[in-house]
Parts: sequence; structure tokens; C-alpha cells
Amino acid sequence: MIIAIDGPAASGKGTLARRLAAHYRLPHLDTGLLYRATALALMEAGLPLDDVVHAVEAARGLALTEYAETDLRGHAMGEAASQVAAMPEVRAELVRLQRDFAARPGGAVLDGRDIGSVICPQADVKIFVTAAPEVRASRRVREMMERGEKPDPAMVLADIVRRDARDAGRSSAPLVKAGDAVDLDTSALDVEAAFRAALAIVEARRT
Repeated sequence: MIIAIDGPAASGKGTLARRLAAHYRLPHLDTGLLYRATALALMEAGLPLDDVVHAVEAARGLALTEYAETDLRGHAMGEAASQVAAMPEVRAELVRLQRDFAARPGGAVLDGRDIGSVICPQADVKIFVTAAPEVRASRRVREMMERGEKPDPAMVLADIVRRDARDAGRSSAPLVKAGDAVDLDTSALDVEAAFRAALAIVEARRT
């Protein structure tokens, strides 16, 4: 069984993907980490994030095991990853890696922005997770504060809106709901309620 979970930043898709993967004992891939690792490779080399040639090289030689996940998390890395992900050449390099992961025996859970529409259009279950920008910004502020950061809520909201526009407007594999995906708005849901709703969607598609 392949479960594809898409949605914008801070919608809750990653948490849901991890919970569903654990519930069904399936491997999970946060595809956003691939773009974050590519961006971090550029940053560590002192290269600009719009350097297509070196970004493609970084994606081609990517090994997530080289990075601690804590180094790939955070608002700044998310912004950097969004810039790298807008390059069609980088996306092309990472498509194969993601599809290979999804083809594992027994299936997998993948979350990102183009899983159901591009990476795994044949997925058994597709969920498109959404939440109001203000709610997502509030969640991101809370995450940043838990890491000891002191975010400006207005700036975080502006970044969320700007990132949404960039992800939806890019020429290659834009953030878009697959035609057969089920909407899940988590704006008014806590983690447990969102998980129960996602689980119900999966079970309904399995029957």
C-alpha cells in the first residue's frame, strides 16, 4: 500500500505521515528532507541557492545519512529547500530516488508537495492536508520557540504566504491537489483528531 500525503508548509502532513507509517508498519519518507539536504550541501559549500549546476550535482550525490535530521529542520532550512525545489533540474534528479522508495515491497508512506500528483500518481491513498495560513504560522512559531528561537509572528506568516505562492507557482511539479486526493483541513484539529481523520480516510480507501 502506497500512501501519498501532500500539503503546504506546517499543515501537519509530516506528523500524519509518521503516525500512519507507524500504524501500518510501513517505511516513511519525508521528501522535503531531500530538498533540505540539497540546499544544505550548497550552503556548506558557500554556493548560492540558485546555482542550478551545483544544486543538481548535490542532488545527484545525495546521501541523507550524511546529515543529522536536526540540521535539516527549522524555518530557515525550509525556506532554502523551497528555493532549491523550484528548480526543475533538481526535481528531476530527486524523482527517481522518491519513486524507488515508494516501490519498496509492501509499500510506503511519502509526504511532500507533489507525491500524489507527480511522484506516485498510482498511490492507493492520497490525502491533501491543508490549514489556514494563520494557523500554520502559529504552529511554526510554536515549533521555533520550542527550539529556543525568538520568531517574529508577522514575519513567519509572511514567509508562509510567500512560500505557498512559490510552491504553487513553480513551473515544475507545483503544489497542487491530485484529482483523486481527499482533502483534510487540520485548522481546527489537534494531532490526535487529525490522525483519526487521516486513518479513517485510509481505511475507507482500503475497503
